[in-house]
Amino acid sequence: MSWSPDQELVLLATGQQTLILMTRDFEPITESQIHQDDFGEGKFITVGWGKKETQFHGSEGKKAARTKPVEVLPALPWDDRRPRITWRGDGQYFAVSAVCPETGARKVRVWSRELVLQTTSEPVPGLEQALAWKPSGSLIASTQDKANKHDVVFFEKNGLRHGEFTLPFQKGQVKVNELLWNSDSMILAVWLEELKTEDTTQPKTYVQLWTTGNYHWYLKQSLHFDSSEGSQSIVSLAWDQLMPYRLHILCQQWLYLCYDWQWSTDRSSGEGASDLASVAVIDGDKVLLTSFRHAVAPPPLCTYQLQLPCAVNQVAFLMEPSRSGDLAVLDASNRISIYRAGGQTDTDATVKTGAVGGSRCKVAVPRLEKSYRFDLGDNRDGKNPLWLRLVTWLQDDLFLAAGQAYLPAHTSIHHLNMSSSAEEGSIDICSPVTVDGDVISLCCNPKTKAVALQLSDGQIMKYLWRAEKPVVTPWLNSSGSAVQFPSPCMQIALAVVGGEETIFGLTDRCRFFINDVEVASNVTSFAIHDEFLLLTTHAHTCQCLSLRNTSLKALQSGLGNASVPNSETLRKVERGSRIVTIVPQDTKLILQMPRGNLETVHHRALVLAQVRKWLDCLQFKEAFECMRKLRINLNLIYDHNPKVFLENVETFIKQIDSVSFINLFLTELKEEDYTKTMYPPLESTNVCELHDSAGKKVNLICDAMRTAMENISTTKYCLSILTSHVKKSPPELETALQRIRKLREQTPITAGSVSAEEALKYLLYLVDVNELYDHSLGTYDFDLVIMVAEKSQKDPKEYLPFLNKLKKMENNYQRYSIDKYLKRYSKALHHLSKCGPEHFSEFLNLVVDQNLFNEALKLYLPDSQEYKTVSYAYGEHLIQKHLPEQAGLIFFRCGAFERALGAFLINGNWQLALTAAGELCYTEDKLANLARSMAGKFVEKRKYTDAAILLEQYAKDYEEAILLLLEGTTWDEALRLIYKYNRTDILETNFRPSLLEVQKNHLAFLETQKAAFSCHQKRLSVVRELKQQARNEMLDLELPNCPESDLFSDASSMVTASDASSKYTHSNSRISARSSKNRRKAERKKHSLKEGSPLEDVALLEVLGEIVRSIDNLKGEIHSLLKHLVLFGYDGRAQELQQAFEETLRLVEQSLLEIWTPDLQQIPANSILGPNSTANSISAAYNQQKTMAPASQDPEFFIPPKLNKSIQWKLNLLQ
Repeated sequence: MSWSPDQELVLLATGQQTLILMTRDFEPITESQIHQDDFGEGKFITVGWGKKETQFHGSEGKKAARTKPVEVLPALPWDDRRPRITWRGDGQYFAVSAVCPETGARKVRVWSRELVLQTTSEPVPGLEQALAWKPSGSLIASTQDKANKHDVVFFEKNGLRHGEFTLPFQKGQVKVNELLWNSDSMILAVWLEELKTEDTTQPKTYVQLWTTGNYHWYLKQSLHFDSSEGSQSIVSLAWDQLMPYRLHILCQQWLYLCYDWQWSTDRSSGEGASDLASVAVIDGDKVLLTSFRHAVAPPPLCTYQLQLPCAVNQVAFLMEPSRSGDLAVLDASNRISIYRAGGQTDTDATVKTGAVGGSRCKVAVPRLEKSYRFDLGDNRDGKNPLWLRLVTWLQDDLFLAAGQAYLPAHTSIHHLNMSSSAEEGSIDICSPVTVDGDVISLCCNPKTKAVALQLSDGQIMKYLWRAEKPVVTPWLNSSGSAVQFPSPCMQIALAVVGGEETIFGLTDRCRFFINDVEVASNVTSFAIHDEFLLLTTHAHTCQCLSLRNTSLKALQSGLGNASVPNSETLRKVERGSRIVTIVPQDTKLILQMPRGNLETVHHRALVLAQVRKWLDCLQFKEAFECMRKLRINLNLIYDHNPKVFLENVETFIKQIDSVSFINLFLTELKEEDYTKTMYPPLESTNVCELHDSAGKKVNLICDAMRTAMENISTTKYCLSILTSHVKKSPPELETALQRIRKLREQTPITAGSVSAEEALKYLLYLVDVNELYDHSLGTYDFDLVIMVAEKSQKDPKEYLPFLNKLKKMENNYQRYSIDKYLKRYSKALHHLSKCGPEHFSEFLNLVVDQNLFNEALKLYLPDSQEYKTVSYAYGEHLIQKHLPEQAGLIFFRCGAFERALGAFLINGNWQLALTAAGELCYTEDKLANLARSMAGKFVEKRKYTDAAILLEQYAKDYEEAILLLLEGTTWDEALRLIYKYNRTDILETNFRPSLLEVQKNHLAFLETQKAAFSCHQKRLSVVRELKQQARNEMLDLELPNCPESDLFSDASSMVTASDASSKYTHSNSRISARSSKNRRKAERKKHSLKEGSPLEDVALLEVLGEIVRSIDNLKGEIHSLLKHLVLFGYDGRAQELQQAFEETLRLVEQSLLEIWTPDLQQIPANSILGPNSTANSISAAYNQQKTMAPASQDPEFFIPPKLNKSIQWKLNLLQ
């Protein structure tokens, strides 16, 4: 009888060889014969293609095409001959294995849920009774007894064979009672029993657990039940349906055993370069070891394999960093074998090389040191298989292991001490410590030797094994509270984070914990490596977080937040990747794919960390080779620590010892600091920065490298020295060409040196040939020019006549012609100045054409006629450039005083103009006319003080000067001149009336400004209130009725600031081609004060700001006016003016915060609306009730004007 997986149907196999299908209420549905002649509904249909008869058979001939009958043997004697039924995981099909009455052999048939025969298996000699359909539905497992081996075979649903593996027993030694798949189809349990013989009265029973990976079947666990040694025989076993890796076993005498397994990766824990990054894989009586430092062998291949006398159940690497490659193997016979890693020359019969075998094998082969057997004594529990679990090798002579305590739900922690007194050592089990709870995992920190235990409820305990009397205490975090994982974890690890011993855990549901805090829920695997925590996630990424100089909160935050896709800590990996191991002191990260194959990746964080270590240790060669292979920018060699690099440049060159590699380094140099852009460190460092502030990093490195290479060997590093010249900014091409010329002159060429031809050919790889031709011409060496020209694509008919023409010229004029051709006008000017007076006109033309006046003046003495001529031309040039003052200085210096006077008059510098007039010996009348002319221009520019000085001192017209000062309200100076020339009559005729008129004008101006200010302020309040109402209406329309409004644009029929902004933006684009004057005019038009205009509020702010500034600028003028009003007895007029100005200032000061509110001042220069804004950002701005402005707005409009409070304008005597 067999129930379907959904418990809806029950299938009965009767003694009449029939199948009866019933409901769960045992109501018959249908009945059918087990043995049927028909193949089933899934019978293959073929038209002959691919038939054996139609194939080519080579030398075997046509006889091979004949179908050979398969010899069908009857069922084996130990077969119970009963039908076996197994269902597929989804309950849609089931398979029945039954003995055929005609042949006496077993045959497997597949039926549908409706009891309709689908397929019949092909004849399989020796097919046994065990039958199990993989829950995932892909395979049906059974067993077959062959002539020389015993196999587990697999069938597909169509009845055809599909794969097999061999059981590790001799022919006729065992029989298979049952096959059982666990619920997730990962493990196949095989229940075997020894066949009875005359010598065996109590046969042994076995339970083997098999898994598959990369198309290879591994025997992972083997449980031996030997009645002669005290253990009971198996009666029944079954997998748990809820927990896939829990196996229930029922033995005789009502002994119940429950085993829980977890997947774990056994890897060496060393962190030095001597650690081989070994990973051990259990495969029956073999341990497959792979040293990933030297080879990445895809499973089931390995570096070497260890052959044990019986099946292996556990392996453990030594937790000593210096001997992390030592391995302990616990087999099913309770024997521990110790293998020592090392370069042994003698061969060990139990060790065989694998995928990397051969005479050139770099892997140090381990050797079997000794085997130890447990001294069980009277321990009854020790007779049960796997009674010791979680074996951990703490020290060279000490193991820790967990075992079942005498009390239920308790665990004993045992110390296993090795004793080597006999030929086969023994292990003493001592110091048991009872733990209240089931210990499901145990881990040790190789650095601190701290041991953590995890109980079945997730609680973490600390095992103090070094104490005089070992004890177990709760694991406490930094706050003093006990650590307990919210869910039990299948993998745990210890690491020091921020000075605190921290425990990490990962559940089978991909939940990742740090202490008792869940920081991620999509982690598929993790590993602790030196200073990094590495994780793989369901997002198909590998994250690498630094543990150095970090805190627990920072680490939790880094895992909890989504990292930047291009971050150094994150990289994409293949779907389903899991971490196998990380090679210490290297960059390799080994990942395993779901199928089982391996992939090596170099995580950027690991690479950069290792490169930085090499650079700190001055291991430039290792760092360079790694960076070149993994495409890390070579600038990091310098940028990591500039000071150390410059101090060890020779060491760098000697370690690299390759001209091509040095050239590669030099050509990759850039001014950019890559430690701040591309490769920022994950944590702050104390590296001394030495980056040149002027951005001359490349030049600094090139000079240092060139100096070092010249000290070592100029001959060997000739090409690299050329590269250092070319790479500088600007390139020193002429210097490089000079070096090539020296090489050409060297005879004979020594061994290992580079010829001039080779050097020039290399230089052409770095520099464009035409550019190099021009620079070679600049050396004035025609032989070198011809050598370069021959390497170019230039036509000899073009450059040879040009060169011949140059050769015929006088030396200085020749160089002038070359420099002018190369547009090196400064050098050309220098050479031309040496060609004599006959070429001065050409010299002057070159100066004027190329604006080389300053360079030209340096080439002649100040007293020479050439100097004066050049100066005069320079002055005319400055006049054209609208720099009349500088032109006047040049004219004055070269003696052209008339032109200097005109230039100073244009500039308005009357002091220098009068100085030039003095050099021209002007008469008094002529000087007075000049003064009156200049005074008239100053009056037009409202420079009354300067005009008055000219009239009073040079035109001798003091009366006109006084009137100008009164017009300019310069009261002090006007009074001085009145009393100087004793013209007190002017006080009554002009001074007092002017004083009163100005006071009256100021009062009228203040009243007008005050009224305008109040009006604009009130209008601004109204405009702001209207816009606020419009925004509120928009929110009422959109937000309540449209929860997804942030997905759409804020377009509506309402006229808003954004609509107006876009309108005026298009308008502005149409006038962009107009003059700047029109453009400014158009900008002003945008700020219209017309009521209802879209930018009325901005225009009001602009006008109000202008009013405030104009009032504030009156302080000095008002103060002077008040003084003179009081001076002449107009106290009432002065008091009236002071009171009016004070009221106006008070109104302005009190209104500043109301007009320019704090929220308005926080508006950034970039608008909320515009091409860079999004629907979410605009919606957020509305929600925060911010004032939005178009992108074209000047931010100074939103900042209140600053009032100058340092001016004391008031008169206390008027208060």
